[in-house]
Amino acid sequence: MSKLIIHLLLVAIMTPATTIINTDKEVYICNGPHSKRYHYHKHCRGLSKCSTYIYKVSLKKAKEEGRTLCGWEK
Repeated sequence: MSKLIIHLLLVAIMTPATTIINTDKEVYICNGPHSKRYHYHKHCRGLSKCSTYIYKVSLKKAKEEGRTLCGWEK
């Protein structure tokens, strides 16, 4: 095996998995009747027209409600 391949394998083994989604993370949602998104930032542009209150919930709860990430946050 080349040194590069061995190095890459060692890095892959020693690096913690960073692709796991942290569902304990808190996100922001608008509780309006037409709200379908969640937001990482309370002052996201996507929350500017929220007709009700903005709530902080867990990412897991937001996903359980069928919400998806706001397009401005991508």
